[in-house]
Amino acid sequence: MMKIQKDIIKQYQIPEEQLEREVAEAMGEVDLTQMSCLYEESIKDFESEKIVKGRVLSIASDKVIVDIGCKSEGEVLLSEFEVPPQSGEEIEVLLETVEDELGEIVLSKKKADRIRGWERLIETKKEGDVVEGRVVRKIKGGLLLDVGVPVFLPASQIDIRRTGDISDYIGQELKAQIIKIDEARMNIVVSRRRLIEEDRRKMKERLLEELQENQIISGVVKNIADFGVFVDLGGIDGLLHITDMSWGRISHPQEMVSIDDRIEVKILKLDRKRERIALGLKQKTESPWKNVEDKYPISAKAKGKVVSVMNYGAFVKLEEGIEGLVHISEMSWTKRINHPSEIVNIGDEVEVVILDINKEKQEISLGMKQVEINPWSLVEQKYPVSSKVQGRVRNLTNYGAFIELEEGIDGLLHISDMSWTKKIGHPSEMLKKNDMVEAMVLDVDPNQKRVALGMKQLMSDPWEKDIPERYKVDDIVTGKVTKLTNFGVFVELEPDLEGLLHISELTDRKIKSPDEVVSVGDAVEVKILRLDKKDRKIGLSLVRARAGEEAATEEKKEAVQAPEAPATQEEKPQEAAEQKKSSEENTQA
Repeated sequence: MMKIQKDIIKQYQIPEEQLEREVAEAMGEVDLTQMSCLYEESIKDFESEKIVKGRVLSIASDKVIVDIGCKSEGEVLLSEFEVPPQSGEEIEVLLETVEDELGEIVLSKKKADRIRGWERLIETKKEGDVVEGRVVRKIKGGLLLDVGVPVFLPASQIDIRRTGDISDYIGQELKAQIIKIDEARMNIVVSRRRLIEEDRRKMKERLLEELQENQIISGVVKNIADFGVFVDLGGIDGLLHITDMSWGRISHPQEMVSIDDRIEVKILKLDRKRERIALGLKQKTESPWKNVEDKYPISAKAKGKVVSVMNYGAFVKLEEGIEGLVHISEMSWTKRINHPSEIVNIGDEVEVVILDINKEKQEISLGMKQVEINPWSLVEQKYPVSSKVQGRVRNLTNYGAFIELEEGIDGLLHISDMSWTKKIGHPSEMLKKNDMVEAMVLDVDPNQKRVALGMKQLMSDPWEKDIPERYKVDDIVTGKVTKLTNFGVFVELEPDLEGLLHISELTDRKIKSPDEVVSVGDAVEVKILRLDKKDRKIGLSLVRARAGEEAATEEKKEAVQAPEAPATQEEKPQEAAEQKKSSEENTQA
């Protein structure tokens, strides 16, 4: 009745003063203090946060009016009932507050149910037991599972593999294992993953006993990596390596399979102790390498498609599952290739020759240049020894120059074959890149792909006749100092012809360095001490040349100053004979 009166008061908006006056008139002689004591007496048996029984009186709008035996009725939200109650139905509710600010009793059916559910769960379940319930919603870090009371299912405990959107589980009925009970906080944490792991453990044990190598079995793709695919065989995973997926070339396993694909595979190797299974997909079909020697005999020509280009060569697919390598050195007889992409690109159709087959390693060596005639096999005919050739200086090195005779055919002009007489420190003193030069073929070796050339051989060797005739031992010659070394001096006698003036032949006194006597550019008179045709060397002396000049000067002086000497005994008979002969000639006259 009290609840109805309050609703009426609210409905008609009766002022508080008027209400108190009318209540006082109605109560007559009843003391308010006495009345308060009677009210307190009526509610003394009711405590907050206790579950009490009540009877449904009625349903008003979104609220259910419940009589719990107190002086006034309480309210419960209709939304707390899964099924709307009937009038007169007895229910259990939680008495949250005996009297709130408005003097109303606050009740909760939902909280009462949760407490009763928790009590029943604690009485019947413990950590490690299995419970079943429906996923009601997603919360921070996981899901809320209703098993009579809400329990927490962490996201990491939903499955053995990483899950996508855990919201997909809402509404599903799940089984889980209790892993933690906190009675003080009325909190329970469960794990579905542990149940799955336990089921898989039992299945794995059974599978390991049943499986055999070479057996064909069905499985589900659970994970894909760069190196291969993990396949769930129903309790245990097997590895399908990328090399065992196809006889042909694939760059990534995703080219053949996707997550959750069901595939049939062959068990290649089974290690029960380590619980490892190696799987194969390509082994379900016959290897194309089985009769490879019959299909591709050595030296036979074949056509294929370039499927990969590496620094060291190109892979050519001859058929599905069979590829061969054309090494960079087997691409051209004559072209200088820095990278195979200069010759071929992926997708190119090429003709090749089978060079070698290794069936065990499943390798085929191919050649592209062998399709054409080797131009080096014709070099001896085109460039015979002693013939004169012309070419372009393609490159200079410390030891000589490479002369391009034709595309891909170079000859080496060694530094020692550039001049008969000139001492050359570097080929750049004689030639520069792209110069056109004439040379003589000295030697040809087609097997080593070498042609030896010479420039000096185009003219006769001056050391054979010309130099020995013009320069003789003891001759005094004039030259120019061109270079000083710690052991002596080089003297240019004529263009491209030098002699060595050893430090000991510079002066008759002891010196530490040639620059104490001469300097570069000085003109000197030297005496030829040695002429070595074999080693092509001329030995010179400055000190002996000067000593010879001094001796000749002294002889001239002595010849001018000395008196005429008397005739010797040998000379007198000769003079008498000459006189007699003269007298006879005069007589005849």
